[in-house]
Amino acid sequence: MTVVVISLYLAVFLEKIEINILPIQLKLLIIMEKKSNLNPVSRRAFLGTTAAAAAGITILPSNVIAGLGHKAPSDKLNIAAVGIGGMGNSNLRNLQSENIVALCDVDWKYAAPVFEKYSGAKKYKDWRKMYDEMGKSIDGVVVATADHTHAIIAATAITMGKNVYVQKLLTHSVYESRLLTKLAAKYKVATQMGNQGSSGEGVNLTTEWIANGEIGEITKVEAFTDRPIWPQGLNTPERGDWVPETLDWDLFTGPAKMRPFNQVYHPWNWRGWWDYGTGALGDMACHILHPVFVGLDLGYPIHAQGNSTLLLQDCAPSAQSVKLTYPARKPNAAKPWKLKKNATLPQVDVYWYDGGIKPMLPEGWPDGKNPNDSGGGVIFHGTKDKIICGCYGVNPWLLSGRTPDAPKFRRRVETSHEMDWVRACKESPENRVKTASDFSEAGPFNEMVVMGVLAVRLQSLNKELDWDGEKMEFTNLNDSEEIKTVIKDGFEIHDGHPSFKKTWTDPVPAKEFAAELIKHTYRKPWSLPDMPA
Repeated sequence: MTVVVISLYLAVFLEKIEINILPIQLKLLIIMEKKSNLNPVSRRAFLGTTAAAAAGITILPSNVIAGLGHKAPSDKLNIAAVGIGGMGNSNLRNLQSENIVALCDVDWKYAAPVFEKYSGAKKYKDWRKMYDEMGKSIDGVVVATADHTHAIIAATAITMGKNVYVQKLLTHSVYESRLLTKLAAKYKVATQMGNQGSSGEGVNLTTEWIANGEIGEITKVEAFTDRPIWPQGLNTPERGDWVPETLDWDLFTGPAKMRPFNQVYHPWNWRGWWDYGTGALGDMACHILHPVFVGLDLGYPIHAQGNSTLLLQDCAPSAQSVKLTYPARKPNAAKPWKLKKNATLPQVDVYWYDGGIKPMLPEGWPDGKNPNDSGGGVIFHGTKDKIICGCYGVNPWLLSGRTPDAPKFRRRVETSHEMDWVRACKESPENRVKTASDFSEAGPFNEMVVMGVLAVRLQSLNKELDWDGEKMEFTNLNDSEEIKTVIKDGFEIHDGHPSFKKTWTDPVPAKEFAAELIKHTYRKPWSLPDMPA
């Protein structure tokens, strides 16, 4: 109540609302204070004393003053963004109602239009310096850098008590995903991964249809994307390019190993290079597989297999496929599953295809209908019917042509994905309604995605990999197994005759190679916060 009175008093004092619309008790309190000659209050003194009385509260929930038809300045978040030239720019457009106070990018040429648009924000190249100088005044951080730096930027912000919005792919490794999940729970911050389809109606409907038993038991799912639309399957550049004056290549590289700059890496094309991105699978599966993960109440997979076109040491393959197996499991009790008492959901195989490869169309598919909707698609194979939806979960439909009539139990997001995160930021941890891709869900889901990347990169072992999700380790790798990967594909044609010459890495122990993919060794001096217990 004290905070409400102070907030209303401040609004009246600053002549932001009319005193006549207030309840009589508050009106009398404010009039008495204004007429008091014993303790005259200047504007500056009033601001100081009310700030002290508010006991450090700097952001008020929107419901405190919204009922008066007024949005106080304190009702806006102070937002900082790291990585603003690409998707960060898109995120900021949806956050313009808030205070954009700090912007950070390693490439000031690429980011120049965004710096110009938000000219009132302080500019940085190094997010660590931004945190040092602006940390006390920042409420939330948007992270939209290359994948390999998501975890360290977000984790550091969370340990400072900052709310975070992190672009998909959430993190570059399984360990980093687990870390962000646990840190977010420990520090009770509002979080959101930038897979915006999770806030859309398609994911809602797909999840509700599955829970209502519209297609029966599901033991197989197939998903695909038409990506990559950036270069993949490339040999590592043999020379470096001059680093542009506007780019800090050391900061871009961050925790990854240092290599000479080349224009094939930046801007944007970093997605196809293992050190910085995760290829088409990592980039798009966070959009396409989300209705699969949430709709089927998936957890950790127990088996993984991958294969691809030529697998190179540094660059993701031009096309790949993955199979992840999930065990039988208890359904989420919070959903109104239409199941027999004590029933479990069956074991399910999830298949992934990219690089132009799609699953075969099931029997009964409408002639001429393209399964690619908005960049990809999913087919849920049930015992009674099939659900098909597009990338981001859009436009779900049943192969039978029926129109389902299922209970709607999922929360509908009435605003943008970004603004729903803002809404969560303004709610107390005790009363907060989680976002559609809160890290409690997005973290484990992201583990599913990077597990597919692991399966592809370990394909030369030529076996199904057994995974212990709790321990984050493969259980069927032995000490004698080794991994070799192609460094360079030297295919050439001389006088009409093909010449095949591949350059390979030295063999390395498979256990050691897998462990590094699961938990990266960071380049010094970069380091992550400790994993919470």
